[in-house]
Amino acid sequence: MILVSGSKRSGTSMWMQILAAAGLPVIGERFPASWEALVGHANPDGFYESQLGAGIYFRTNPHPLTGAYLFPEQTREHAVKVFPPGLLRTDVAFIDRVIVTIRAWREHSASVLHLRETLPSSEGVDPSLLLPPVYEWWSEAFSMLRDVATRRYPVHFISYGRLLEDPKRQISAVFDWLGVGDAEAALAAVRPRSPAPEVADAELPPGLDQRHIATFDALYDHIHTSAPLSPAFVRRLNETDSVLRPRLLAHNARLKAVAVDRLLADRPGDEGP
Repeated sequence: MILVSGSKRSGTSMWMQILAAAGLPVIGERFPASWEALVGHANPDGFYESQLGAGIYFRTNPHPLTGAYLFPEQTREHAVKVFPPGLLRTDVAFIDRVIVTIRAWREHSASVLHLRETLPSSEGVDPSLLLPPVYEWWSEAFSMLRDVATRRYPVHFISYGRLLEDPKRQISAVFDWLGVGDAEAALAAVRPRSPAPEVADAELPPGLDQRHIATFDALYDHIHTSAPLSPAFVRRLNETDSVLRPRLLAHNARLKAVAVDRLLADRPGDEGP
C-alpha cells in the first residue's frame, strides 16, 4: 500500500486528498461517522481516515467486524492514512511506499491547541492530562525516523511548508517516485493557506529548555531542506530522546492510573442489607 503518515494536523489529510485527486484508490472516508458536523471546520475537504489509521496488522486486517481481508498483492496502489504509532505496528508486507509529512513544530502545536479548544469532548478535561503537542510532535517524528532506519522501507519525507511553497515541483517529484497517479490532477487538491499561527514560548511545557528547542528546529530544517542526517546529528537526536522519553512514559502512566481510578469509582458498591 501507499501509506501517508505524520502527526495529526501535519498535512496527512491534504496528502490523502492529493492521492485521491490523482486517481488512486483510497481507503478511508472523507468524514467518518459524524466527523463533518464535529470537526469539518478543521478540514472541509475531508480526512480520509479508517480503522487502518491504527496500523495494518492482525488487529485491523481482517476487519474486526466484517472479516474482510486486504491482501498485499491486491492493494499495492491503494492509499491509506496511517498515523505514526500505527506505522510502527504495520506489517512490512503492506508497506510499498510511505509519504511522511512533517509540519514545523510551532505551527503544529498551535494547530493542535486550537483544535482542542473547538472540540466538545475537551470541555471539562483536566489540561494536565493532555499531552503537550510539542512532545507528541517530537515523539512521533523520532519514532518514525528510528523505524525507517530499522526496517528500511521506501519513504519520502516532506515538510508541509515545502509542499505549500512549491506544490507543482513537490507533487511531481512524489508521483515520479510512486510511479502511479496523475500528478496534474493531483495539483488541484492543494489549496492556498493563510499564514499559520505559531505557539509562543510561554505556552510551552515547563522543563523544555533551549537545547531541546534547538534540536526540534534543526530536525525540522533537515527534513524541510532534505538534508541528510549526519552521524553526529543522529547522536544528538538520540540524546534528546533519552531525556524526553521518560517524560512521555510518565505521562502515559499517569493517564492509565487516572483511567483505572475512574473505572473503579464507576463500579457499583456493595449494598447493605
